[in-house]
Amino acid sequence: MGENGHGQVIKSRVVKVDSEQSWDFFISQATNQGCPVVVHFTASWCIPSIAMNPFFEELAFTYQDLLFLTVDVDEVKLMNMEQGVARKMEVKAMPTFVLMKEGAQADRLVGANPDEMRRRINAFVHSIRNGLSKSDTP
Repeated sequence: MGENGHGQVIKSRVVKVDSEQSWDFFISQATNQGCPVVVHFTASWCIPSIAMNPFFEELAFTYQDLLFLTVDVDEVKLMNMEQGVARKMEVKAMPTFVLMKEGAQADRLVGANPDEMRRRINAFVHSIRNGLSKSDTP
């Protein structure tokens, strides 16, 4: 990933999903462990998606009790996944960020907006810690 200024290599906390099977595995594990998930649907040709990668990494280090996944929609599609994760999650534009709790979508943000992303994750974490889902909040 990079260095932390002390010559130590920093390991990524963002897990790359490379197939529909790995998607199912990570979502199943997170659901079984009660771990909320934040997913970044990206594409290598999408400049705003690429620009969000360092910010997404920063969020993953800030919120270590969440699982952060990244899905390159073209790479997963090329793996012969006609239904694909992006289609299953109804992703139509990049970048799309999906917040998931108990295997289901709790929130979604389309576009590269770091301030809004941080606000949504803060609200998401707050609702989880208070035992509320988005539908329970006014």
